Amino acid sequence: MSAPTSGVVVTGGGSGIGRATALLLAEAGRPVAVWDLDGANAEATAKEAADRHGVAAVGRGLDVTDTASFDAAIAQARDAIGPIGGLVHAAGVGVAVPVPFLDEAQWDAVLDVNLRAEALLVKALLPSFREVGAGAAVVGISSVEALIGSGMLPAYCSSKAGLLGLTRSMAHAFGPEGLRVNAVCPGAVDTPMLAPLLNVPGARERLSERIPMRRVAQPEDIGRVVRFLLSDDAAYVTGTYVVVDGGMTAAM
Repeated sequence: MSAPTSGVVVTGGGSGIGRATALLLAEAGRPVAVWDLDGANAEATAKEAADRHGVAAVGRGLDVTDTASFDAAIAQARDAIGPIGGLVHAAGVGVAVPVPFLDEAQWDAVLDVNLRAEALLVKALLPSFREVGAGAAVVGISSVEALIGSGMLPAYCSSKAGLLGLTRSMAHAFGPEGLRVNAVCPGAVDTPMLAPLLNVPGARERLSERIPMRRVAQPEDIGRVVRFLLSDDAAYVTGTYVVVDGGMTAAM
């Protein structure tokens, strides 16, 4: 089975960018395994993918920091959707706590979900990627916060910048096998993570004024780029990142 029709694991697939990506992949005919800390949302996304697009799909509640659960989740995914040739690591958390007030648990929680998990998920999925062969691909969801600093988000900025380093490292390591590894750096996206800010009266409008395209992104804007990076259209793209921010960082 070729990579463009093989299954894709999407972490954080119960909402936001992960959910949009899973549905867009299903639209393109890719079977999807949707993993999320919220198992009910993961199952709902998988059901929608199957019902709307007729692909094999399975949802599962999974904590991406619980590496002991990976083998069972991968086995279930393979049984449900067949060979796995893709991973989208969209699970992510952020804590708005500056360094003077940061404690070890907060730092570790953000780094574990956003960065450590992708490395260990790729390790666990390598046998599946190697079974699929050339064309298998990984996409990590980084952030424009990997490229610019925010004093309120030291752990988040560090984790997302680290993800770009991990992307380059894995692309170098696995390129000879045909496994591609890339990242996407979204700007402001209308997701549950950003909802507390966007729900403040006037905040969406003020934020949109800072973006040359004058709007906050929808999750689908990011998902379409992820889908491209997983496809054969990106067959010679690896070890890099794509900024999807409506021009925000170009104007800073």
